[in-house]
Amino acid sequence: MINGEVLKQAIISGANNISAQKNHINDLNIFPVPDGDTGTNMSMTVMAAAKALEDYEGTNAGEVAKIAASAMLRGARGNSGVITSILFRGFAQGLKDMEEVNGKNIAAALGIGVDAAYKAVTKPAEGTILTVARMAYEAGVEASRSNPDPVFVWQTIVNKANDALAITPELLPVLKKAGVVDAGGKGLCSIFEGMLATFKDGEVIEYHEEPNEPTVETFESAAAEFDDDIEFTYCTEFIVGRDPEIETDPEELRDFLKTIGDCVVVVNDEEIIKVHVHTETPGDALTKGLEFGQLLTVKVENMKEQHKNAKQSAKKKSKKAPKEEFKFAPPTEKFGFVAVAAGEGIKDLFMELGCTNVVSGGQSMNPSTDDILEAVNATPAETVFVLPNNKNIILAAEQTVPLVKDRTVVIVPTRTIPQGLTAMLNFDPDISPESNVQLMMDSARSVGTGLVTFAARNSEFAGKKIKEGDIIALQNGKLTITEKSAVKAVVKLAKSMVTRDTSFITLIYGEDTSEEDAERAYEELKDKFGSRTDISLVKGDQPVYYFILSIE
Repeated sequence: MINGEVLKQAIISGANNISAQKNHINDLNIFPVPDGDTGTNMSMTVMAAAKALEDYEGTNAGEVAKIAASAMLRGARGNSGVITSILFRGFAQGLKDMEEVNGKNIAAALGIGVDAAYKAVTKPAEGTILTVARMAYEAGVEASRSNPDPVFVWQTIVNKANDALAITPELLPVLKKAGVVDAGGKGLCSIFEGMLATFKDGEVIEYHEEPNEPTVETFESAAAEFDDDIEFTYCTEFIVGRDPEIETDPEELRDFLKTIGDCVVVVNDEEIIKVHVHTETPGDALTKGLEFGQLLTVKVENMKEQHKNAKQSAKKKSKKAPKEEFKFAPPTEKFGFVAVAAGEGIKDLFMELGCTNVVSGGQSMNPSTDDILEAVNATPAETVFVLPNNKNIILAAEQTVPLVKDRTVVIVPTRTIPQGLTAMLNFDPDISPESNVQLMMDSARSVGTGLVTFAARNSEFAGKKIKEGDIIALQNGKLTITEKSAVKAVVKLAKSMVTRDTSFITLIYGEDTSEEDAERAYEELKDKFGSRTDISLVKGDQPVYYFILSIE
């Protein structure tokens, strides 16, 4: 039999295990777009349960499951995290009020979660985390009939989960083509395996996180990790365009940089070498770089001066707003709105259109259910409309509906920022909430969304290899263009999206796009479409996307 103390340690072990493997799970994502990666989302979801259980000292298994499920529900991020939370919510329902549980209990409880998870997804697909959970549950029930020992049953569940994971590529052709298994299914196996370590051997897997390997995309953030401890004065960054006739290994450059400084990061592919080093002699670093080709970009900054200014700025910010907080507000108005968005410019747009609160989040930074819940409770309205503006946030938003008792929450399932903005513009205060959802979504679906970003991982598109760091463009969620320049990509994207019926083009540029590039893209769009289309340029300051294109 398993009591509450053992179940508590098992859930903590499961959370620690997926945290240790989250980067590997993230790498299973097959689409090259930067996203709210599966391993990260599931890890944060289950870790919320681990933290909630730390102070629980009872022995009631049902109570442990209840605490874990409640924490996961509120901490759920992304579709994979929400599905995981639903599985454990059903698990808690099945173990309600049980002091100790056997194999039959845990298998049956898992089945409740599986049923709920399938119902929560509009179009459940096999070859995903759902398949892994279902097949594991079915095997567990069968095993419990011959032997109700909980270790035997959970071992069977783990074995079958891994068997199911192995066949996900046969059920989803896109996985087979990429040569990977389903990331959500792998995450669930990691959680189950961590729990098994406790059930079987009394072991609690220790918490640790995999280090992120530096890549072209993570170059600046990886380098920034070093900036707190300043031994050398100058942060030197440059890109070398590699001379194809020079065959010297870039490792020679790395070895040299280590002799003149520290915090060395050298990232290279066939075309470029990206370099970061802290040194007292930036000229020496640049001279060595020239031995490999031409310098394409150079940036040298005095870190000691920057660090001093940054500390002063951080102190001011921490006094004003240490974190995004939403204060509870009782309903006093008829309607209110909550949107999810990233970038000060885009947030301002939603506020101007009538949003009371905007939750920070979007692609690569999925907010939790609790984040959205706090914003809803801080919106003083009898009916609060929530616009997720990202397909990976819709499920998390939907989990807030039953958690709110003093006002009605209505989810408007917008999948992009342009859809959210258009939905807001078409809200009609004189019709019912249900009719408004229909009206807002009808208008949202008529808007074309173009996105220009970078490839987060190596991939293949239409027979063409895509390298990490390449500029890519998506038309209504589908990868259509690869380019060397964000400006070229957005202009080419507009050409493929604009039709004779297009009346409005809105070009929103991000935090990593210079004003010069934004103006250049805007002028090119005006030259091509300005005679028959109203074109607007907006500074969105959004991360991840160099440009967001709205076509109406």
